This record gives sequence, C-alpha cells and structure tokens, in this order.
Amino acid sequence: MSQLSQHPAEDGPRAETSAPVPGAGSASGEGAAPRWRQDDLDVRNRRYGHAGVARAEGVLLERYGLGSTDEAFALLRGVSQRFNIKLSTLADAVVRTPAPDHDARLWFPRRVRPARPALRGLPGEGNGAGQGAVVKAALHRVLSVTQTPMGNVQLAEGGRLRMARHAGLNKYFTDFFAFVDAPTTSCAQAAAQRRQVTVRDVATAEVFDEASRHAILQTGSRASHSVPLVNRAGVPIGMISSHHERPLTDLTHAQLAALRQTGHDVGRWLAWHWNTVVLDALEHLHTTGRRGAHG
Repeated sequence: MSQLSQHPAEDGPRAETSAPVPGAGSASGEGAAPRWRQDDLDVRNRRYGHAGVARAEGVLLERYGLGSTDEAFALLRGVSQRFNIKLSTLADAVVRTPAPDHDARLWFPRRVRPARPALRGLPGEGNGAGQGAVVKAALHRVLSVTQTPMGNVQLAEGGRLRMARHAGLNKYFTDFFAFVDAPTTSCAQAAAQRRQVTVRDVATAEVFDEASRHAILQTGSRASHSVPLVNRAGVPIGMISSHHERPLTDLTHAQLAALRQTGHDVGRWLAWHWNTVVLDALEHLHTTGRRGAHG
C-alpha cells in the first residue's frame, strides 16, 4: 500500500517501508484455490496482529532496560487502556515514531496541540467521543448515503490496511480482509489514486485477483464503493467501503459530494486524534518507562 500514509499526522514522523508478504489481497501461492482455508487465515491474522506488538516490546526493552517482554507488554497494555486506544495502534506508534533524545524527560517537548476538527453529518458524534465511536458513526454515515447495510472501515497500520469496523459482512470476508497489503482490491486502488472508486460489478472487475473476488462475492456483495479518509495533505490514512447486493449504477453528484466530505472530515479527525491522544499516550509511556529505568 505504497500510497497509504502510515501516520495520520500531516507533519508527523515518516513510516518505515515493510516488505511485501502474502496476505489478504492474493491467494497463497500460484494456482491456489480462490478460497483460503480458515486455518491459513487464522495463522496469517495472528502473525500480522502479533508482529507489531512484538516489535514494540523489543523497542521498549532496549530503550528503558526493562526486565522482560512480559514487563514491556504490561507497559503497553496499561497505557493502551488508560488512553482508550487499541494496543496495536499504540504498538505501531512506538515502532514508527522517532525515538526521544537519550535520557530526555519529554518525548515531544515542543509539541503544539491542534484544534479538534469538525465532524459534519455524523450521527451520535459528540465532543468527547473516542476513535471507536467516530469510526462507527462514519461507517453509518457512508452506508446511509449509499443506501446499503454492508460496509467496512480500514485504517492504516503497520504498512497495511487493518479492518477497524464492519457491518453486514460474514466472517470469511472479515477474516480474509482483516489485513490488506496487496494492490488487487478496490480499496488499494482508491488509496493509490487518492479518489473515490466505484466497482460496478465485482464479478467482472479487473482490479481483483480471484481470491479477493471470491471473498467479496461469497458474502453477498456484487458491487462496492470506496471512500478514502484523507488528512489535510490529501493523503489517505484509511478507507470506508460500502458493499451492494446488486451491480451498482453511478452514484449521484450529491451522494459523491457527501461521501467526499465525510472522507475529508473523518480523515482530519483521525489525524487530530493521532496528534493529541496517541502522542499523549506515547508521552505517558515514555514517562513511565523512564521512571522504571531510573528506579
């Protein structure tokens, strides 16, 4: 997903590049059957899910001289719970954010807190809502505009898109697309082109490899529409996709405009969340880690 930002922050740290691995955009091996075995999906998803946390544990062990990976995990988990952010999000931030200066008291001594951006048209969204509530409301908004009960939200994490929310889609679909790092999906195309992408008929669209096509069709989706969530620089940091039971005719100009606005608003909110809540969590983790390191 080379066109997808690894960090929501417009001026934040640059991400590392991860090597391509077999994943949710292609079948495993040439000539493989379109449908993956559930065991293979489970193994892949556990590997991807645990990899980021393991890397973060290694960073913390070295940086703060912790006694074990269990101690590093406990530090990550405690901070994740305190700030109400996903463990995987915090781990990804630890790995991909440039380290604080050696023995620095603060990780971000000159940080300026940005103002919270507006979220227009999202149902049930209040000023105190966390990322989970915003993602849920954003998916509801997109499904309302596109008039379908099926859809999902993916956010950039660890060099790939990770499923963050879904509605109306079965287990095989959500397991198959739990992580996406290959170009053979419409969400990858939308991210690369930085624009909305409509797939009018999944059965005949050339963008999909056969494993991806099968995963979409078997859940009851015949068409899809992908909306990039973009930061102020216009870089996609996530994706919302609606899925439709029948081949899709063109969406109206009013629908496309409403979806574009949602993509802009939610993308800017996610960038704000990174620059405030996630960085607050990193600062607290650093303070706690230093305290342990200095006895």
